[in-house]
Amino acid sequence: MPGNIFGTLFRVVTWGESHGPAIGAVIDGCPPGLPISPEVIQEELDRRRPGKGGVAETSRREPDRVEILSGTFEGKTTGTPISLIIWNKDPKPGAYDHLRDIFRPGHGDITYLKKYGIRDHRGGGRSSGRETAARVAAGAVAKILLKEHGIDVMAYTVALGGIEAKERDLSVCKENPFFCPDRDAAEKMKERVLQVKKDGDSLGGIVEVLCKGVPPGLGDPVFDKLDADLAKAVMSIGAVKGVEIGAGFKASTLLGSENNDPITPQGFLTNNAGGILAGISNGAEIILRAAVKPIPSIAQEQKTIDVEGRSTTIKIGGRHDISAIPRIVPVCEAMVRLVLADHLLRQMVNAQAKR
Repeated sequence: MPGNIFGTLFRVVTWGESHGPAIGAVIDGCPPGLPISPEVIQEELDRRRPGKGGVAETSRREPDRVEILSGTFEGKTTGTPISLIIWNKDPKPGAYDHLRDIFRPGHGDITYLKKYGIRDHRGGGRSSGRETAARVAAGAVAKILLKEHGIDVMAYTVALGGIEAKERDLSVCKENPFFCPDRDAAEKMKERVLQVKKDGDSLGGIVEVLCKGVPPGLGDPVFDKLDADLAKAVMSIGAVKGVEIGAGFKASTLLGSENNDPITPQGFLTNNAGGILAGISNGAEIILRAAVKPIPSIAQEQKTIDVEGRSTTIKIGGRHDISAIPRIVPVCEAMVRLVLADHLLRQMVNAQAKR
């Protein structure tokens, strides 16, 4: 199965299945000398891990404790591949036995079987959201590199179940379980989740990612544009169905005179471009939004077919999130960090080549 490696210079491969013994990531191309520890990576994993008791979250209890198997010495990276492992402590593969011959609507069951002739029915195997823990671990390493260069990435929830955040007070994101920058909206989101949970349904939403300190010059034309790579990275997250940067789809409703960002000696007066022009960062803040679909595993009865093509119905119980939000928020951060780390190293190589 190809498609498990991400990046050009800062390269990441994730491995493992939802109900296998472990999941993990291997990072190749990380520069030497960066301060690193399991605790630093753990901080990011704790924001994503399941079973914390949030109103929208699964009851699966996974501590998601990360171990660093290689690539470090005396608390610093050595420049060799960094191998990270997260043991699955609360798998329940037997809970999926009744789904062995049935396709779940909204999941990749049917497409995996059509493509490979075999599928892991235990929670989706490789296509499970559990795989994203490995991305977050790798993204934590990228965060260390970016911090050394003054680049900061933060994601937060701006919509959930049709409720939109009107404020952008990022200081309150840690005060609510949705990482929402609007206190009032966060309370309404909680009420909405509880109601939908009672109905046996699920919710989608929108995550916004803000990147500060990104220098101008990152990104390569024509097919390796920074915004193109960011879109691919975030779209590679299973629950994401759309990505926009800057004004995004709203730009289609604007006049050129409205959409263009005037330039002054002090910088750009507006940021409809979202910090990227012609696929290259312009020094302004990079702003990206991801549309997150509702979790497809719901307790309501749905029509489907079995592996023989016969009609049947399905009602999915068990341990499932009501929404990919908020746990997808650190995943979006991680994927954006991986892209920025990769392009930062590529730009540094380009700068050295010019000397």
